[in-house]
Amino acid sequence: MVTPLAGDDELDAGGLEKLIEHMISGGVHGLFVLGTTGEGPSLSYRVRRELIERTCRQVNRRVPVLVGLIDTSLTEVVAMAGVAADAGADAVVAAPPYYFPLSQDDMVRWVSSVAVASPLPMYVYNVPNPKQVRFTLASLKRCADLPQVIGFKDSSGDFQFLEATLQLFRDRPEFAIFVGPESLLTTGFAAGIHGAISGGANAFPRLYVSLYEAFVAGRMSEVRALQAEVDRFNRQVYTIGEAESSLLRGLKCCLSLMGICESRLCPPYLAANSQEREEIAGRIRGLDRAHLLGAGE
Repeated sequence: MVTPLAGDDELDAGGLEKLIEHMISGGVHGLFVLGTTGEGPSLSYRVRRELIERTCRQVNRRVPVLVGLIDTSLTEVVAMAGVAADAGADAVVAAPPYYFPLSQDDMVRWVSSVAVASPLPMYVYNVPNPKQVRFTLASLKRCADLPQVIGFKDSSGDFQFLEATLQLFRDRPEFAIFVGPESLLTTGFAAGIHGAISGGANAFPRLYVSLYEAFVAGRMSEVRALQAEVDRFNRQVYTIGEAESSLLRGLKCCLSLMGICESRLCPPYLAANSQEREEIAGRIRGLDRAHLLGAGE
């Protein structure tokens, strides 16, 4: 879930309310806050706490809420896990710390320290940044042996690694494996992933839910059509402005055009300018609304 902002350090409470209801009414099975799409590491701790508390209060157990823990301070990560538990979240999602170089042993020690201290069950997370060290199969297996660790989110985009991960845990069906990159939804489901955490579901949740439901029901021609629409949405919306921030810029601009929340991004990123906004407006008008919104919406 994106983090709607009204200022550089101010949560857009009204936008947050509208976004949550938009996503839940679109059929999502859960919400993941303070991840990459949520700009988690760029937010102040005050805003992170407010976001967690407001989200959990409004969701009110209708769907599970997962809270991202992405930081360089173990103390702050553990504190945020406590905030999540007190607010009523269901689990946390922990990525390795960034900035300093890490060995695989360092990463396992970090996960172990967070898991032992966290009052909530925990997923580990391979983030999308290719410059950040990622879990190997061996270190992921060591993390999964911790009783508090219940699953893994892989946003690496490396399908061979994802397949190897699924093979590694083939005898542990209770260990949940989620994929991040939206281009891998259909191939991931076919390989055996349990689900997906998709940024595009902020704007068009019904599209992503329909793809999952079609796959479960075995309607593969429908799955292929929906995956094509997901890919088209990605090309049309995630490619505006500077490449480093284009996904966030396009997605938040799309939500702004839909009247859900403002398009503001955390510094140093810039929101879409008037020309980019007009371009995105034209692009989303050309998307297949029946697929994006679902029948009857």
